[in-house]
Order: sequence, then C-alpha cells, then structure tokens
Amino acid sequence: MSEKTILVWFRNDLRVHDNEILSEAARKADKILPVYCFDPFYFRKNPSGNPKTGNLRARFLLESVSNLRENLRHISGELIIRVGDPAEILPALAEEYQVSEVYHHREVAHEETEISERVEAALWKIKLNLKHFIGHTLYHKEDLPFPIKDIPDSFAVFKKKIERDSTVRPCIDTPVTISTPVIRDAGELPALSSLGLTEPFNDPRSAAQFSGGEDAALEQLSRHFLHIEPGASKNGRAHTRPSVLSPWLAMGCLSLRQVYWEVVKHHQSGEPVHSSLLLDLLWRDYFRFMFKKHGQKFIAVKTTSAKNEKATDQNTPFENWKNGETGVPLIDAIMHKLNATGYISNEKRQIVAGFLINELKVDWIKGAEYFEEKLIDYSPASNWGNWAFIAGVNDPRESRYHIVNPQIEQDVKNDFTDTWLPGLLA
Repeated sequence: MSEKTILVWFRNDLRVHDNEILSEAARKADKILPVYCFDPFYFRKNPSGNPKTGNLRARFLLESVSNLRENLRHISGELIIRVGDPAEILPALAEEYQVSEVYHHREVAHEETEISERVEAALWKIKLNLKHFIGHTLYHKEDLPFPIKDIPDSFAVFKKKIERDSTVRPCIDTPVTISTPVIRDAGELPALSSLGLTEPFNDPRSAAQFSGGEDAALEQLSRHFLHIEPGASKNGRAHTRPSVLSPWLAMGCLSLRQVYWEVVKHHQSGEPVHSSLLLDLLWRDYFRFMFKKHGQKFIAVKTTSAKNEKATDQNTPFENWKNGETGVPLIDAIMHKLNATGYISNEKRQIVAGFLINELKVDWIKGAEYFEEKLIDYSPASNWGNWAFIAGVNDPRESRYHIVNPQIEQDVKNDFTDTWLPGLLA
C-alpha cells in the first residue's frame, strides 16, 4: 500500500504551535511536505509606484520563514522554499512528490482568495484537492452564534453576542515529530535584493527592533506580555504596559488563541493584564468576518479612487504626509517613526490617517496602500477595514475611533523630529 503524502502550504501561519494544518497533516498522512512560496505578486509595485511589500516587512518575513524552517527541522521536518507563482509551484511539487492532498489556511481578503482560487484550479487539473482550514481567528467560524451571512455589522453587537454565546477553543498540540519525503532540493531563502528590495536602514533613534519568527514571538509573549511599568500605578495598583504582538500575529508566528489563553491564565492567577489586548483580538476577528461576509463590498472597492477628487490635486499633500513633511510636528514625527521602524501604535495610526483624510483631503486608499507597504504587521482585513472605518466608508457611528485634530499639537517635538518627548511614540 502506497504512503499518503500531504503538502502543507504555509502562508500567514508561520509557526508549528497551534497550527491545525500541520497537526492534522501529521495525524492523517504518512509523509508531510511543508512548502512556502515567495510569490512575486507581493513584491511588485503598487499603484503609487512603490513596492507592495516594503523592505522592513520583507526582512521580517524572511526571518519568520527562516525560523519556521528551523522549527520544522527540530521535529525532523524540512521546509521547501520557492520563489514564484504558487499556482505553478504547488502542482509541480505535488506531482514530483506524489502528493495526495494539499492543506492550507483560508484567507478572506480578495487578493489572497484569488491566489487560493488559482491554486485550487491548478490542482484540480491534476485531480488533487485543496483543503481549506480556518486558522486565523480567535473564535472558530463553526463556534459563532450566527451563520456568516447573519453576522452583525455593528461591532458592539458582534462583541456582545460573541462574548455571551461563544467560547475560544483550546490550542492544538504541536507535533512531536513529523516525517517528510526525501527532499532533493529544499531551496534557499531568497535575499532581499532578489526580491527587488534594498537592505533597510536600522535607525538609531528607534527603541523598537523587531525580529521575525515563532521563537521571537513566543519570547515576546512570555517576557513582555505582562511587563510592569516601573513606578507606574493606578489607584495604588501596578498596571501593565501593553506589549507589541501584532507583527507576529500578522505573519502567523503567534496564534490569537495562544495569546488569549495566556491572558486567561494570568488573569486567573491574579496577575495584572492589560485589558485592551482581548479587545484588539476581537477587532481582528470582526474585520476578518466582515470580509468573509461582505467581500470587497465591506470597504467598497479599494482599487477605485474617490470620484470627486483629482489624483493630481492630491500628489503634493500625500507626498508631504508620507515623508513626514507636513509641517505639523506630531504628524511628521509619527510618519518618521513609521518609515524608520515599520511600526506605530494603533492610536498613532488613527491620528495620521485622520489627518490625511480630514485635513489634507486625500483619498484614503492612497494611505491604506502606503501602510500596506510600510507596516511590518500589515494584515489585509485589519488594515483596509481600519482605514475604511476612519474614512467613513462604513457607518461612522459604529467606529471606535476618535480622530484627534493634530493642529493643536503644533508645538510637539520628539526623537523623530528634534527633541525627545517621553511616551509620545511608544
């Protein structure tokens, strides 16, 4: 009897812990063929002429894929790395290694789903099935108290019903060992230059340095998740400073469920927990489920610019905004930090997005595309969903955002302009 081989197609799930497709493949197959494709689609130029994926995010991705390969080797596996169209690469590998089935985690944003559809069609031509798994949300789709088509569009109603009627599943056990076929050419990790990118400059003004990968993600969770601010207290009690987890969550180096159960564990033990973290996880779920329910209609059509404004009229203010040259110190400082590090807090994103839309009157789509390029924690549903909310594409009464008018911050200076202002860009 011939052995069963399952190809595991990694995308935004770059971990071995709490990974359903890896665990399920280990349970059902004799051999597992893990594969990651660097798709040129994500390294092409966007409509503004800039890279769709900037060098900071690309470096974080390369580190994450490299660490995934290391962790697979720790359980006797191997990761095949290829550069090219997955709709061509995956069927070819499937035939070469006599694969019985292909597993992957389903995406929701239209570019990612279109890639999945092309892969699925290509696999069908060689009579192979692409099996979809749900692995990017805190709450599993099957555990929601409503079908996808009836998910409340209001975040407040969504939150209330989810928290009342749903539960978070436990994390999935990590396979102790896996078996891969004899791999003749595992492939090398590409250099940034081969992806059309330059090496990023490490700005000495930045306190935050991000390293990609599952190991760094778990370290961040364990060491900094409950970091107590020195001397900080509220009503006589110590309180926590929220840790940055979003870059690893976006790449899938860390699962939402892992974070949730860590919160629960520490809460039950009486240790301090930053209360906004679970809310942030729920917002991630909300945006993904909204894309699942509405598709591109949730944010209108992101490739269509506002009809009442001419793109040429927006070029100069948009260039000033993205380069941190608006003349408003707070806005410029935030944009300098984004450009230097690839990360700014949600509050700072709201401020600069609101300024671009409301003060400069620039099409929000241009800002969302720029964030897509720059943010190392870029996630399609969250990025485009957030920008659409700030722009009022969805019902603004349901928005969580209070847009600060940065004109009142004219006198603000900090490390990314002239003088250090403690805490401004934390």
